[in-house]
Amino acid sequence: MIPTDEDRRRFLLQTAALGAAGASLGTALPAFAQTTWPSRNVRLVVPFAPGGSSEIVARATASELSKTLGQSVYVDNKPGGGGNIAMGEVARSEDQHTLILGHIGTLAVNPYIYDKLPYDPNRDFKPITLLAKVPSLYVVHPDVPARNLKEWVALVRKNPGKFSYGSAGNGSAGHLAMEYLKMVADLYILHVPYRGTGPQLTDLLAGRLEAASVGAPAIIQFIKAGKLRCIATGSKERLPQLPDVPTVAEQGFPGFEMTQWYGLCAPANLAQPAVDKLAVESVKAIRSPAARERLSHDAAEAVGSTPAQFAAFIAQEQQRWKAVVARAKIKPD
Repeated sequence: MIPTDEDRRRFLLQTAALGAAGASLGTALPAFAQTTWPSRNVRLVVPFAPGGSSEIVARATASELSKTLGQSVYVDNKPGGGGNIAMGEVARSEDQHTLILGHIGTLAVNPYIYDKLPYDPNRDFKPITLLAKVPSLYVVHPDVPARNLKEWVALVRKNPGKFSYGSAGNGSAGHLAMEYLKMVADLYILHVPYRGTGPQLTDLLAGRLEAASVGAPAIIQFIKAGKLRCIATGSKERLPQLPDVPTVAEQGFPGFEMTQWYGLCAPANLAQPAVDKLAVESVKAIRSPAARERLSHDAAEAVGSTPAQFAAFIAQEQQRWKAVVARAKIKPD
């Protein structure tokens, strides 16, 4: 049967329609196949108990990051093992929506005080950004008869081993800060490790401990209320929030500085496009007016860095604390 002109016209129209549909489908498929990160809620793990500087930094970050990413970012506290348990869990995470708050202890100190770790700080994580620096404050209970660091040093030297200080655990920033001071001031004070800053502060406020070194955000409210006495700051300069409290360096130990720091890290398997996006958005989040104001209120400094800058900073801190840990002979329980 010879096709008529009408048959040819109908065939051409059908072919054109199929071609258009195919072209439309061809363009739609790649767009459909592409996934936008994050596609669901993001978990930000904090490897310490609630109540410390880590949680304050994490919540300030999560709140603003939720806005910039367009998905909820929630904080999940996972304390234990000096932060090692949470670090190990996140290192093995494959869900592409789990991050962790990196810390001076877990990234720069634990590798030198533990014989074996459930994670490799350099291989198992991708540094995203340095979020904040937190000055360490040296405090005593109000019943301790020392008004400043000089009087505290004299009191401890006269009574070696009589006084005790608490920390959030072995290898925690508070432990390092006090051991650093003990080393330069030649002091003998007993160390009592806790499972987080919160439990430690409970005993310190109750007078069951005489002293501690804690990040400013966690205790500045108690200092201003007169429940703790700040005898020195570990910062280079006096803090605007505590203008009458001299630094450790001012009180006979030139060059002394002790600052805690916190950064955002992702498992090494997080896809690079997600890492790149997270790096940009996390800097926006931590440098936002709301986050800056929240951290400044607690004497913490918002930073925000590139992944490369954060990686270089971690390497520098690892070398610094490797020497301190060896000299102070810090060991886990």
